[in-house]
Amino acid sequence: MAEAMYWREITVNWGESDPFGLVYYPRIVAWFNDTEHDFFRTIGYPIDQMIRRDRTTFVMGEIHFRFIGPAAYGDRIATTVTLTRIGDRTLHWACKARNAVTGAPVTEGKATRVYARINEDGTLNSAVIPDALRMAMMQSGQLSHLKQKIEEDPEYRHETGVSPTRPRKRKAKE
Repeated sequence: MAEAMYWREITVNWGESDPFGLVYYPRIVAWFNDTEHDFFRTIGYPIDQMIRRDRTTFVMGEIHFRFIGPAAYGDRIATTVTLTRIGDRTLHWACKARNAVTGAPVTEGKATRVYARINEDGTLNSAVIPDALRMAMMQSGQLSHLKQKIEEDPEYRHETGVSPTRPRKRKAKE
């Protein structure tokens, strides 16, 4: 399927790797967790608002990551999450991180998230992913779920009859 994909660039902070560039496993998990949260924020479903408003969230079901190459303090890293499968209650992500300058791979892995309802006592129960959320994920490249009619906004409207490949004629100075 691989319909939804999101990436972001981060900078390796002090203490996220050892002197040889070996990234500590909890930091790898955090990189992809933050990337996934940015994805949900971008499609209009910020995790913090889901928790507050709907008492729902995505919890970690299973993760597997492997170290491939170094990432040292100050390196710029591009992290990518790609939705490989969406189940009734689960999301399955392929995760990759590369050096943003050299393109060298740093880590890769996979993560399964479970959609869950937060009960009054703080326990969790898995729940079916709502259709609206599912649709927002699947249309993330189109961003149509945001219902913004940018083409109708005068600030963004192109003048009719003006070719984008042909420059406009300027008025002669008087």
